[in-house]
Amino acid sequence: MFDIGFWELLVIGVLALLILGPERLPGAMRSTINTIRSVRNMATGFKTEVEHQLRVHELHENLKKAEQQGLKDLSPELEESVDELKKAAESVREPYKKQ
Repeated sequence: MFDIGFWELLVIGVLALLILGPERLPGAMRSTINTIRSVRNMATGFKTEVEHQLRVHELHENLKKAEQQGLKDLSPELEESVDELKKAAESVREPYKKQ
């Protein structure tokens, strides 16, 4: 990610020790690590959401193609998408069938 070597990290560490002092340095490091962790988690969540939306869009486009072909003589990719959508629709209906 960053091209930071050992010597650069050592210089940053010494400067942080001189500026913050030994009593505040551990708290500052914990705070920095927690911030980096939360940014990574946010980025991972965003990436997951974008991938999910792209998959939904792909399924929607495949369903449109299948409907245009009249749901007959579909390519294996379109059949798989239609089957996946049918399974999703059935899983949504199941809780309501029990009532």
